[in-house]
Amino acid sequence: MNEHGARLSQQRLSRRRFSALLGGGALAASLLPGRRFAPPAAAQEIAIVDPETSARVASIGESSRIVYVEETGHTMSGVLLDYWRATGRAALFGNPISEPFETADGVYGQAMEYGVIQFLPELLWTLEPFVRFMPAGRTLLGGMNGGFRNDGRRMGGGGNPRARDWALPAGELLSGAVGYGEPAGVEIDTRFSEWYATHEGRFYLGLPLTPLLTERGQPAQWFEGGLLLDDSDGPRLAPLGKELAARLGVSVAPVSQGDLPTDNEDSFLVVPNPLPTGADPAGSGRKRIDVDISEQTVRAYAGDKLVLETFCSTGLWPNKTETGEFRIRYKTRLEDMRGATDPNGKVVWVAGDHGGPPAGSIPYGVPDVPNVMYVNLEAEALHGAYWHNNFGAVMSHGCINLPLEVAAFLYEWAPLGTPVRSFLHEGMVYPGSEGHDPSEGVDYPVGTDTGAVG
Repeated sequence: MNEHGARLSQQRLSRRRFSALLGGGALAASLLPGRRFAPPAAAQEIAIVDPETSARVASIGESSRIVYVEETGHTMSGVLLDYWRATGRAALFGNPISEPFETADGVYGQAMEYGVIQFLPELLWTLEPFVRFMPAGRTLLGGMNGGFRNDGRRMGGGGNPRARDWALPAGELLSGAVGYGEPAGVEIDTRFSEWYATHEGRFYLGLPLTPLLTERGQPAQWFEGGLLLDDSDGPRLAPLGKELAARLGVSVAPVSQGDLPTDNEDSFLVVPNPLPTGADPAGSGRKRIDVDISEQTVRAYAGDKLVLETFCSTGLWPNKTETGEFRIRYKTRLEDMRGATDPNGKVVWVAGDHGGPPAGSIPYGVPDVPNVMYVNLEAEALHGAYWHNNFGAVMSHGCINLPLEVAAFLYEWAPLGTPVRSFLHEGMVYPGSEGHDPSEGVDYPVGTDTGAVG
């Protein structure tokens, strides 16, 4: 079910073997000062290493652009820039306060206002975001010394018992409460739950480490990746970036802009929005895309603003489009797609599978499918379709077909990491499945890379 060409299949199968960035894991870097770092580097200069040959084989990140963020005087590029744009820029990570760096252990990251973000190559072929905050919360919590100054640095020192800007509620004890579920059953406090869900906190912040406590006179809660504060404007992340940069020995001194372009979302949108809604497509806020299978409609949002709405074509039964929460995880400008179906239209083979089309199957193929944005592990993608104009009706072998001008716009607007939700309305069944046994849908073996022309 879904689009998958020979070139992509070969690339995916080889890339699945790559589990290290420059020979090291990226789950956590040592927080000791004085670490050795390579010179600042753009993401496209960092390569995934094939563990079998130790050869650098593929650069990471979609964008070849390096932009200058005037607010803090630093640059962003590659995969870190992609995720910064997808999560609403300063809305989640804050602005950059260092240049990209690479540790001796092979961790590629960058200090931001609210923490240190890092690239996690082991998550490349999962549905999880592969850029997120370094899990430094436990380390910082262990060195608790009371509160933050306005510049983001901690107050107090050495665990000074007189530094009363940090305290658990009366009757609570920290001992035994650090960690999820044991023994205190630490849960996300209700005042942070909506923020946590909206910002995909389960990925970007991780699990809660403490119950509700007080930081700097405000209700707060520690997580694996940071600290949430609740002030008069609602939940916000504490500015931990400078403290973490100091522990890592990373410079936060601004750099010269030189001839680099100033960051501006408008500069990424080289293709005009073909279906303007009145909302600014370069507006602030987390980007997301909804695929409404019941209505055969795609909607794109920046924050809570609808920036584009269009009819689409999802999978024609029995090659139904998968429902769930995904994200744009791989993009390519053009893709040749071919496969084969049985006489009933069910996909039975795709280019890249072992062997060839089964005897009696019907081959299909379309060259140069444009603006392909893969979203899940079934190789389903949003992409342009030039072979039909029947948008609003199911038509594909699993992918989400879009009008050409819509796909061209979304390709530029939605960077890697953009959440994509595919769903049916409550109580409705997949179009065309009425009267069929639900098991008659797609039934490929687990782990099979499937795909078909949309």
